[in-house]
Amino acid sequence: MDTILSILSPDVIFPVLFAMTFGIFVGGLPGLTATMAVALIIPISYYMSPMAGLGMVLGVSFTAIFSGDIPATFLRIPGTPASGAATLDGFELAKKGKGSLALTLDLFCSAIGGLIGILLLILIAPPLANFALQFTNFEYFWLGLFGLSMSAVLSKGNMIKGLTSAVLGLAISTIGIDITTGYPRFTFGNIELMDGIGFIPAMIGLFGISEVLKRVQQGATRLQLPPITEKVKISPLEALKIIWKERITLIKSAFVGTFIGALPGAGADIAAWVAYGVEKKTSKNSEDFGTGNIKGVIAPTSANNAALGGTWIPALVFGVPGDTITAIVLGAMLMYGLKPGPLIFKESRELVNGVFGIAVLANILMIPIGYLGIKAFAQVLKLKTSVVLTGVVLFSMIGSYAIRNSYFDIYVMLAFGFIGYIMERLAVPLAPMILGIILGPMVEDNLRVGLIKTGGSLNQFFTRPISLVLFLLILLVFLGGPTVGLLKKVFKSKKS
Repeated sequence: MDTILSILSPDVIFPVLFAMTFGIFVGGLPGLTATMAVALIIPISYYMSPMAGLGMVLGVSFTAIFSGDIPATFLRIPGTPASGAATLDGFELAKKGKGSLALTLDLFCSAIGGLIGILLLILIAPPLANFALQFTNFEYFWLGLFGLSMSAVLSKGNMIKGLTSAVLGLAISTIGIDITTGYPRFTFGNIELMDGIGFIPAMIGLFGISEVLKRVQQGATRLQLPPITEKVKISPLEALKIIWKERITLIKSAFVGTFIGALPGAGADIAAWVAYGVEKKTSKNSEDFGTGNIKGVIAPTSANNAALGGTWIPALVFGVPGDTITAIVLGAMLMYGLKPGPLIFKESRELVNGVFGIAVLANILMIPIGYLGIKAFAQVLKLKTSVVLTGVVLFSMIGSYAIRNSYFDIYVMLAFGFIGYIMERLAVPLAPMILGIILGPMVEDNLRVGLIKTGGSLNQFFTRPISLVLFLLILLVFLGGPTVGLLKKVFKSKKS
């Protein structure tokens, strides 16, 4: 009872509400990530109590992750990296006049997925965190490859083009300083490339600028954005009925999101892609994904918010950050004089219970706050198309610049805009390239460290139990579809 009263006290609830509103604003602007929102909130939270400060971090991260899906749906520009998978079917629904349907489902799935993630955090934090700590370089190498193998699942129709896109992303991720030798690779003497290609400017260019170029190329008469005057209007009750019908997808994706989030370094963006890939791979109508399939909206949006709960598992229990957000949180905890780890459940039990309570409350409050955010963004799209597209370019430039305060990132964004435009003309999917850029360092670093540990031997990459399971999962991703198709043909021939 004392914990509930402390959560609802004005000095806690009002800062949390402010942070959630701020998260809607930041998440809806391309490039201004949830991590950036948390980083901007931390200096303010320093003057709050530990419960209020950590509550602000929770509130801003949940709403920023959801809000990133709003421009992803209406403009095909992910507001945050975790919203990348939401562009695939959400944007297609918006083009059909069903943008409100997509975002209403998105909002409820984000809230429900987030609640499932938090409940799993509360119930199974210690054992799941123990499992995550069993991962070494060998397991992380296969985990990264497993994420990349989803490119075959995410590709529209042609697996080869999807793999080509993923390999290009991997190649781009090698640009910069080699962390093992300290030698610059593929920088061509350019100092700006020493830090590599930032995936956020690349993502904004691929998904945003390429879309602007495509619409401009179509000509003024066809320069139309997805209509705000919806062909399909949906009430919250109808949305809940649809979600209930697809409850297995939601629950499965939330569990996948929580599990991926609990693996240090994975985060909500990988969780969203993996959940989308798993759902598409196990669906009877996999060919409908990417054309406006409702399951393609439910899966990633349930997973990315559930992953936020998962990231707190290793952070709270063992002091190992699950993603960049919880890495900042660990710094904030030390700032408050708290020591994350197993003892925090005994020494600061009231604070931990308060954090859990605020997380549950934040996901419930996200529904009305997120609904207002959708309405506010819809007003922006009532402007003339030329004004909106100009605004898209402007905010894309601001978002790209804001990450590292670098004009060079604006050039990167524009370059990837042209690359994305050409790739789409050639029917090469964009999503695997982004995934390759994100996961490339993880795959390379863990492969090289693993080989150093074993003196160049590959044995432990295949003999360790978890590594072997991940390797078999990757084989299943690549061979599962063709194998199933072959078996169907065999059974049909036997019947005939």
